[in-house]
Amino acid sequence: MYRREAGSTLRQSLETAPGYVFDNDSAHSREQHRCLAAAYDPVTLERLAATGVGDGWRCLEVGSGGGSVARWLAGRVAPTGEVLATDVKPHHIAETPRLVVAQHDVVTDPLPEAAFDLVVARLVLQHLPERLAVLDKLVRALKPGGVLQIDEFDTSYEPPLLAPDTRAAELYSTFLRAKAAAMRAGGGDPHWGRRVPAAMRAAGLVDIDPRPFIELRHADSAGLRLQLHHTYHLRGKLLAEGMTEGQLEEVRALMRDPSFRAASSILYSTQGRRPLPGAGS
Repeated sequence: MYRREAGSTLRQSLETAPGYVFDNDSAHSREQHRCLAAAYDPVTLERLAATGVGDGWRCLEVGSGGGSVARWLAGRVAPTGEVLATDVKPHHIAETPRLVVAQHDVVTDPLPEAAFDLVVARLVLQHLPERLAVLDKLVRALKPGGVLQIDEFDTSYEPPLLAPDTRAAELYSTFLRAKAAAMRAGGGDPHWGRRVPAAMRAAGLVDIDPRPFIELRHADSAGLRLQLHHTYHLRGKLLAEGMTEGQLEEVRALMRDPSFRAASSILYSTQGRRPLPGAGS
């Protein structure tokens, strides 16, 4: 399924990439990766650390994006473990000792079975219409006793809390609705985070542990900077959902307003364990 080429790099040819809302190879992708890491690495890495991941573990990150999580894992599993970081467009991730990078489409390409102590997917499955089939594939990739961590949003709750006026607050909500509609148009589920625990149980995992995280968005927060970035990264899709250029300029100004406050969407970080042979649930 993979092959090593010169420089011990794993590569797999891929003719087409799925239609993700966020293009990992656009002019906006580096800023997307930077904002995501700043906003959500603290949650993701704290949860991963709680698994006890360390020397000798074999780990997989699916949809590695900019690679910040995979690089952290590579430091934890040294000197004898290994991390495989996959993405449909993985060229933003540099290989380092204990970190192998592969081009891979988790929907269509196989994964080795019973191969990993830890598998992590952050903000990936919500974009995939085939998310339940992919979840089953990730479960099969775990060794017995291995842990799967899925971090996903539920955007049904992310209201403005303090805006200059009612019109500004409604404009921000209009932007959020348009972004959710763009995601659904591509087959995504913006509420997937709340559905992950039940889906993990149905896939056969045990010791399922969902943790919700919410924060305050303001002009200096990484979470709101990510939303501001989306007005550029998703400009065409937001216009297609009915927003105007004038509205985009107004909502950008609102998100730069030092007095603006909003609740974040809920990030659910959910872990589950593949049962050992003969073990009960």
